[in-house]
Amino acid sequence: MNAILTRIAAIYKDSFQSNPRYYFSPGRINLIGEHIDYNDGFVLPAAIDKGIYYAVGRNETKEIHFCAADQNEWYSVAIPAIQKMNGWKNYVLSVVQEFVLLKINIGGLDCVFGGDIPSGSGMSSSAAVEGGLAYAINDLFQCGLSPKEMALLCQRAEHHFPNVKCGIMDQYANMLGKKNQVILLDCKNITHEYFPLQLGDYSIVMINSKVHHLLASGEYNVRRQQCEEGLAIIKNELNLHSFRDISSMDILESCKHLMSTLVFNRCQFVVEEIARTKKAAALLQNNELNGLGALLYQSHEGLSHLYEVSCPELDYLVSLAQVQPAVLGARMMGGGFGGCTINIVKTAAANSFIESITTAYQNKFNIVAEAYIVTPGDGTKRVE
Repeated sequence: MNAILTRIAAIYKDSFQSNPRYYFSPGRINLIGEHIDYNDGFVLPAAIDKGIYYAVGRNETKEIHFCAADQNEWYSVAIPAIQKMNGWKNYVLSVVQEFVLLKINIGGLDCVFGGDIPSGSGMSSSAAVEGGLAYAINDLFQCGLSPKEMALLCQRAEHHFPNVKCGIMDQYANMLGKKNQVILLDCKNITHEYFPLQLGDYSIVMINSKVHHLLASGEYNVRRQQCEEGLAIIKNELNLHSFRDISSMDILESCKHLMSTLVFNRCQFVVEEIARTKKAAALLQNNELNGLGALLYQSHEGLSHLYEVSCPELDYLVSLAQVQPAVLGARMMGGGFGGCTINIVKTAAANSFIESITTAYQNKFNIVAEAYIVTPGDGTKRVE
């Protein structure tokens, strides 16, 4: 048993009389396809070997007792009294509420959770929190939901109490990830293919900027509204029903005069990012890593200047990576306004890359960045 799970188990044993089961719910990376899942495009995520551990047991009441071990915070509520709260409570309570809304008869739970995925890092700690609890409830009460159904339940949960109108990518990767595989996820049809992630002499290095600007959740919803505004014009003028139906920028340009510059820029990024993601999957199949790295830089350029979800700290981290010969590609990852950059780095040079980039970053912003080398792992599962 690893150190995190040992700590979770000890808290549970000291706090509750019920017998727990243990679960691991991973965070995720996304190679490319940012902000595309809620625009019916394609994304290329993978579950990772960092995440949230859960100890959960039935207590044969109608009450749920939560302990967020990393925050040392507790909360108890009767299932019929569940309502919207703040912070981490919103994510777990909304998951329980989704089971109630499905009219699935679940009972009381004792629950302790904690992990090693940094909050606000862009590695989707929220989906990991949601997924671990949903999987545990499904398992303990034999609800019979499939991994895909649980992913959709967790997406609805994030829409409702936390009010983040996310796409399906984070929850899907959390539930359906496979070791050493990436998922090409069709976010319109909710179907997927697996591709082996064969990086050879390269590794995935995450650099956590350790900043999380307050704009993040509100601006996320604003971007979604702007894309919906642009798509409504496209539907009306061109009778095209999705950004994925726009095969070239010339087609989008024909609607430019009907859009504000801001809305056109958002639409341009979405169309280009969908094309980049499909190209990235083809490059992965052919093991063309140099081309994949170039696409990551292009993606960041679009995220920074067209979609405007980057920030000075993230832009600086990517600019540092661009001048490192050991780096194939880098970009910001996640919702934006802080969090991590994802970097494809020569394995032999990973430690020197981390040292040089974190030193330069600290000198400029007086912030000590964190670095993690991650590998694709399995989706949410029960652990012994």
